[in-house]
Amino acid sequence: MKELFNDYVQSLETYIMFQIKQETQRLTPELIAKGRKPISLAMGAPVETPPAFVHEKLIEAIKTEGMHTYTTPKGEAYLLESIAKRMKTRFGVEMDTKTEICSLIGSKEGIANIIRALVNPTTDVSKKDIILIPDPGYASYKEMVKVCGGIGYGVPLTKENDYMPDLEELVKSIEKDGYSMNRVKALVINYPNNPLGAICTKEYLKKTVEFCKKYNLLLISDAAYVDLTFEGAPEASSVFEIEGAKDVAVEFFSFSKPYSMTGWRIGWVCGNAEAVGVFAKLKSTIDTGIYKPIQKAAAEILNSEAGEQYIKEANQRFERKQKIVVQGLKELGWPMDKLNPPKATFYLWLPIPSKYKTSKEFTDAVLNKSGVVLVPGNAFGDNGEGWFRMSIVASEEQMHEVIRRLKEDGFCFE
Repeated sequence: MKELFNDYVQSLETYIMFQIKQETQRLTPELIAKGRKPISLAMGAPVETPPAFVHEKLIEAIKTEGMHTYTTPKGEAYLLESIAKRMKTRFGVEMDTKTEICSLIGSKEGIANIIRALVNPTTDVSKKDIILIPDPGYASYKEMVKVCGGIGYGVPLTKENDYMPDLEELVKSIEKDGYSMNRVKALVINYPNNPLGAICTKEYLKKTVEFCKKYNLLLISDAAYVDLTFEGAPEASSVFEIEGAKDVAVEFFSFSKPYSMTGWRIGWVCGNAEAVGVFAKLKSTIDTGIYKPIQKAAAEILNSEAGEQYIKEANQRFERKQKIVVQGLKELGWPMDKLNPPKATFYLWLPIPSKYKTSKEFTDAVLNKSGVVLVPGNAFGDNGEGWFRMSIVASEEQMHEVIRRLKEDGFCFE
């Protein structure tokens, strides 16, 4: 039956995190037998329990009459109003609940569907639409574009450009590679960034807005990590803090990272009314929205004191874990002072030791010998080769154990 499926789907790779999970499961009995029960630092998923407050609100909502019927993909009024309030209090931005906000079954679904709405599928390479995506960047971006029949063109994020690339230089690269800017539909940005943890300035957001206006592009801002910043870090911004951003931009938010609600599958997109309207119309043909009690509980946590306190404490935990790992890796020879560990997200982006030829060779070795699950950098784009990502989401005790194993098993940087 495989031959019946379209070329785009057949060309897809299984999502890297699931590949890693499958391999870890295969190796688990062997690793346990030698005292190396797997410790997963691969998936970008907080392991803490969501706030007790949101549990209570979910239970209340489940018991409320009328909560078990169909909803709408756009979202119930109470959720949309709560989102609008959050955008106002957090970023000083006004959003119209009727035209500028739509709920999501997680931001991953939302970004995939906005790309689907933009790309005209074709097998003619000379006519394929182009979406500009961060490189390194979230591993799913490129596959999201590919499955729609488009081209995901990598925007290089490097230490040299301070992870804020010159977009006019990018145009030159696009044209040098034989593409036309007329085929480019959108620019995806992601700050704070996965996997780098980098934060951009408001001045850079202003430049992205101006760039997208100049070339008539949709600016897609993935703000999944906007609340995950440490003490002393500049506060991450919404693109809509930039004047005129609504003319060209949509922004995606998630409850998964700040509230540890990964399995709840809820988020939102907001911004340009035309783009949100087209997006909502597409979703009306695909799904019938999020379970109402989840929407109600999410609406309650979003502007609550309990929610703010949870985010604050979670960020403090991530910062403590980062310090444990940074100190341990420094003792193992990694040049942590030069690497400037990020002040946002729960990721560390690190070079592989020179004796390994590829990122995968190194992460496979660490998994097989130490039972520590990492992600090879090339999973995040061509610029990721030679690097690996560590998600500091396990417990502090496990983070100490990771360092102990790496030392005991001889994984030093030299």
